[in-house]
Amino acid sequence: MKILVCISAVPDTTSKINFTANDTEFDTQGVQFVINPNDEFGLTRAIWFQEKQGAEVHIANVGTGTVEPIMRKALAIGADKGFRIDAVPSDGFFVATQLSSLIQREQYDVVICGRESIDYNGAMVGGLIAQQCKYAFINTCVKLEIEGTVIKAVREIDGGNERLTTKLPLVIGAQKGLVEESDLKIPNMRGIMMARQKTIEVVPAENIAARTADVRFERPTAKGEVTLIESDDLDTLIDLLHKEAKVL
Repeated sequence: MKILVCISAVPDTTSKINFTANDTEFDTQGVQFVINPNDEFGLTRAIWFQEKQGAEVHIANVGTGTVEPIMRKALAIGADKGFRIDAVPSDGFFVATQLSSLIQREQYDVVICGRESIDYNGAMVGGLIAQQCKYAFINTCVKLEIEGTVIKAVREIDGGNERLTTKLPLVIGAQKGLVEESDLKIPNMRGIMMARQKTIEVVPAENIAARTADVRFERPTAKGEVTLIESDDLDTLIDLLHKEAKVL
């Protein structure tokens, strides 16, 4: 069984975000990038299939050479090989189409994407890959079992979970629950040393135009000051709700 885990590099949530060129470009200076958390949940589950069922696990990223440290970490966690599609990931359609070309060439049985990246939250790449490759697609996946060619999965829906059965090949959108945070693997020294010997194949990008473009970035409006009142001071609470919040 061949599994591909699609990896994206996203800013660490503790990084200070700035924009340049009149707020039209994201400033990467001083920003620490990490593996997208939803992708890391998927990678951890893929490594479980590697250890328990002998699956071959590859990773892929659409990006420039700056993402290779992130890819080396994924290889140190246990992935067997990496592919870097040499292009700036301009939008979800562009990324999905580049990955679909690789998937069709390599003939993967399972493709694991995060349900969304935590930077742009587009949540479109997995579905686009499934459509372009004609694979089954299960998004918001919180449980995945593979027995031969039969897939048993659980996905999160509003108000509960949905149990599904399908067959390979398959694309899933991974999230927390597929594995827990306590299950995430931290690369050990042996894994780091082995990752240096593993291959990251650089693949030329397909000549595909992006469908969207960023016009302008805008920070959220700063929160106003908080007014604290005593728990038993109902008159003041009602007065503030009426005169300032204007909800009464």
